[in-house]
Amino acid sequence: MLDLDVENFKAALAPGRRAAFVFSPNAQALVASEPALAPLARAISAMSDFDEHEAMFFEVDARSGALFTAFLHKTIRGQGAGGVRHWSYPTLGDVVRDGLRLSRGMGRKNALAGLFWGGGKGVIASPKGAPSADPEYRRALYRDYGRFITSLAGAYVTAEDVGTMPDDMAEIFRTTRFVTCIPRAAGGSGNPSHATAKGVVCAMEAALEQRGMGTLAGKRVGLQGVGNVGGSMIGELFDRGVAHVEAVDTNAGHVSAVAQRFPDKSLRVRVVDPADLSIFDTPCDVFAPNALGAILNPRTIPRLACNVVCGAANNQLEDERRDDKALRDRGITYVPDFVANRMGIVSCANEQYGSIEPDPAILRHFSRDWDGGIFEITRRVLADADRRGVTTSEAATALADALSLVPHPIFPHRARHIVESLSKSRWHARSSDEPR
Repeated sequence: MLDLDVENFKAALAPGRRAAFVFSPNAQALVASEPALAPLARAISAMSDFDEHEAMFFEVDARSGALFTAFLHKTIRGQGAGGVRHWSYPTLGDVVRDGLRLSRGMGRKNALAGLFWGGGKGVIASPKGAPSADPEYRRALYRDYGRFITSLAGAYVTAEDVGTMPDDMAEIFRTTRFVTCIPRAAGGSGNPSHATAKGVVCAMEAALEQRGMGTLAGKRVGLQGVGNVGGSMIGELFDRGVAHVEAVDTNAGHVSAVAQRFPDKSLRVRVVDPADLSIFDTPCDVFAPNALGAILNPRTIPRLACNVVCGAANNQLEDERRDDKALRDRGITYVPDFVANRMGIVSCANEQYGSIEPDPAILRHFSRDWDGGIFEITRRVLADADRRGVTTSEAATALADALSLVPHPIFPHRARHIVESLSKSRWHARSSDEPR
């Protein structure tokens, strides 16, 4: 069933249009909401990215035909929190793989950042031929996704991610309270791209220092992706005195905007085809993958001509164990994405506690004086990897997974209890506009 075209899977869900899969600690198995879906539950459990995820929810949006999903990993520290990715996927397996990997990564990221949130991620699988650029279509789509989130009763709190824009978050906010990264005009924190970029640059500095390479001053940096985060990253790099930035993007608008912002800097930025991997051949001190995941793999790692890999993209390794080892064998220091790119969720996760300008709760993540800051956590992970003779992913995962088991001080396991309540009330058998 994982090889099913997404459209065929959606047809298989009719007439209920919903499905849930919940991990049973007693049975040590993933349990489907309907017996007919038991083979799919077994297939998901056999996936290499399945890590006893607590729950996953699917709904076919009646209006757009899009497939709405929410994935929960460990939620001991708090409700599952992470952005919603809006993308087109060829198969159901591609949707599930992204949701599993991203929700697990969010849990690790939240734990390393000291946030009392668990691992969560949303995915909107866009239908073939959907008018995704049409404003009216997007407004309706994201309002409906907000209703889907509301139906989950707070087990998952959504936010912004690839394919989702600040205006989309405002639409989600119209139909659910379980959302962050909402616009400043509505009392939220707004677009977190600049904070994310600054955090990744902090991690770059830590990696260079740990390698004994000094600071970013005078260094050459390669960037794959110069959208909101990558574009902000270039400004941070030039502020730190980098000698040259070599960058690519598949979007001509992004490339033009960046070129216009830095006309007097040593910057070469160009538009490339999605299949063009020439940026990996660029000699540089630091390479930053800022686009989609699984970009570090047996095809690209041998081409790298850098000392450090540290970027903003989620799930950069195609295979966590194989590819991190390949980087280490080449003498390349890899900073795991969930170590470096925390500031998106940090900026918006605790919006309910109000805002301060400037906010010390945000700024401390950039500080070298706090042992939980990005710089110090990065150095700790890299030093631990060296000391133990393991990869940086192994060191970061061990630290993050240990921290993810620290219970929320007030509501430990709250999301798990919500999921149990949804199962008992047969969430999958109700329509999205039916009250709980």
